[in-house]
Amino acid sequence: MEKPHILIITPPLTQLNTPYPATAYIKGFLTGQGYQVTQADFGIELVLRMFSKAGLTRIFSAIETGNFELSDNSLRMLRLKREYLQTVEPVIRFLQNKDLTLAQQISYSRYLPEAARFDQVEDIDWAFGSMGITDRARYLATLYLEDLGDLIKETVCPHFGFSRYAEKLALSAISFDPLEDALQQEPGVVDQMLLELFEERLQAVNPAIVGFSIPFPGNLYGGLRLAQYIKQKYPGIKTIMGGGYPNTELRSLREPRLFKYIDFVTLDDGEGPWLKLLEYLQGNRQVDFLQRTFILLNGKVEYINGCLDKDIPHTEVGTPDYSDLPLRDYLSVIDVINPMHRLWSDGRWNKLTVAHGCYWKRCSFCDITLDYINRYDVAPASLLVDRIEQIIAQTGQTGFHFVDEAAPPAPLRDMAIELIRRGVKISWWGNIRFEKTFTPDLCRLLAASGCIAVSGGLEVASDRLLTLMEKGVSIEQVARVTDSFTQAGIMVHAYLMYGFPTQTAQETIDSLEVVRQLFLNNVIQSGYWHRFSMTAHSPIGKNPAKYKVVKVGPEEGDFANNDLWHDDPTGTDHTLFGAGLAKALYNYMHGIALEEPLSFWFDFKVPRVTVKPNLIGNAIAQPHRPDSMKLSARVLWLGNLPEIEFTMLAKKGQTIERCVLTFYEKAEDFEIKTTASIGQWLFDVVQKATPDNPEAVTLRQLEETYPAEAHLNFAEFLASPSWFDLREKGLLLL
Repeated sequence: MEKPHILIITPPLTQLNTPYPATAYIKGFLTGQGYQVTQADFGIELVLRMFSKAGLTRIFSAIETGNFELSDNSLRMLRLKREYLQTVEPVIRFLQNKDLTLAQQISYSRYLPEAARFDQVEDIDWAFGSMGITDRARYLATLYLEDLGDLIKETVCPHFGFSRYAEKLALSAISFDPLEDALQQEPGVVDQMLLELFEERLQAVNPAIVGFSIPFPGNLYGGLRLAQYIKQKYPGIKTIMGGGYPNTELRSLREPRLFKYIDFVTLDDGEGPWLKLLEYLQGNRQVDFLQRTFILLNGKVEYINGCLDKDIPHTEVGTPDYSDLPLRDYLSVIDVINPMHRLWSDGRWNKLTVAHGCYWKRCSFCDITLDYINRYDVAPASLLVDRIEQIIAQTGQTGFHFVDEAAPPAPLRDMAIELIRRGVKISWWGNIRFEKTFTPDLCRLLAASGCIAVSGGLEVASDRLLTLMEKGVSIEQVARVTDSFTQAGIMVHAYLMYGFPTQTAQETIDSLEVVRQLFLNNVIQSGYWHRFSMTAHSPIGKNPAKYKVVKVGPEEGDFANNDLWHDDPTGTDHTLFGAGLAKALYNYMHGIALEEPLSFWFDFKVPRVTVKPNLIGNAIAQPHRPDSMKLSARVLWLGNLPEIEFTMLAKKGQTIERCVLTFYEKAEDFEIKTTASIGQWLFDVVQKATPDNPEAVTLRQLEETYPAEAHLNFAEFLASPSWFDLREKGLLLL
């Protein structure tokens, strides 16, 4: 039987700057299994259709003929319709990096029509200066798009958002009713554009199966609207849904109405379940032997997991395939000026994982019972760099975002060495844990391999609460690790949390003080406060009494079950603090008001800070473990091989043989002058300690080969200027 043609779609909306990687992963895997797969990102395609002259004309027409109560801001934008229609396509081309000559006009002339979003622009010269004209223009063009987004949201599409679409319909949706009601409404102008895109793709591809990747609540409505269209117009096409949303929200699914639109819902990694489903649809597998799949049988939702096969290992999932996505058409927008924060919205990043799951999997607030975190599986560095090279060849892009829950230090180290060994030049960033394994030397290695930024969870900056969370870190440790990254030239973003069970007002204010000190000492450059949310699959959700909270709802429904409501009888009223915490952090990220007392950010009385004013400064000042204590450490030389020259020196009637090692480096050359025996030994050491050598060289091996006739013993040499010079220039201990 001929294998069916498959169309996989990411419904609107995720990011505008880069594709969400799930469809690329599934396509890469299924193509390797011999299937013909086409993928589409309807987020970017819908935005490009809306924000064209033709699309915007339709939207303005729908607003003008509709019965909307318009704000003054929307009325102003309608009056400027001509200006918006004339500028929208040039602005999109500019944000696609296809016409950067427009930057000067956008930045310094009245090129863009301005509405309410521009009210936040005061003096942006301090942010971009006279040199950053393109970035300045990108920021202003982003405000222009957000103005149009606000107009659309106020009028023809109340659930529109640039990174989400009808998100509220799916958030904590224990009942399917709100989604069902929305799907029974006539499609508005934005939905019409989406369905037109879909019809064009269906005609071009003629698929037998359409899969929907639903990573977030904001993708569900769009996916169901498309699936509804299939069932109405092409009932013979089978529909599959998977992704992050069903993985977390739909694990106890009992709602039969969903299956009016979707034939199969799969959980966790899609490779195995999809492969089994495709075999079933081709008549090569019985229904009882599907893997992690919900289907409707005899009017009742059934979960089938009778497959005896193990999960597809990380080494066999294949390379993500981005080949049919419009990579040149994504938009680089700047919604926050901060250079670290903007990475999420600016630039085209190939998304990849270093490992499957989380190697720590203990955090009490995290969904550690679910497969995407619980099953830790890592591929060798050589295979990971093979995938990196394949993706670069395919996309022409050398930026990578590693989307692991927490990228493990040892595989990151091995990947970095392999990248340097092969001479593969990339820029990369990813999520890590602020653990002590990230020494200054490891951070320098990661920077040398192309690491530009890391993000990690500091969560509540309180040692008591970090212990309760089982984060496995302390505030002082976080300070030292973030300092190591910053000193290596790597930007740091901290995920922050407030409202954790039993958290007091005092701890909230003290946490803000710790964050202020981290910014003041420039060891983090960006951050984001999240309000604690109790989920059904976390240790807290499964055992709330242990954390002194009371689950108060919701009652389990037939549709989504994940977010839990809870009472925290020993904690404070966390809703009071959200706005002040966010305002303080926004200013800290831009280097503003770091010396203001914390009470400045709140319009109610807050406790006095009890954290020592030099807590972070003292933590950073603590010396790292001496090199001589780590004889098992790997020695790695990142620089070029030196030239060696021996000279004879006459001193006090004696002739002494001396040695000069000359290192020619990218920035500046330097010399090591020493005795002949030590010089020859060092020359041999740096040749063996390069990334090209597959055999790791340890400090203990250096000690064992150190020349016995040297005028310094090994311990004395490790305290010598020659050793310190090499360490500074790129001799790492890992």
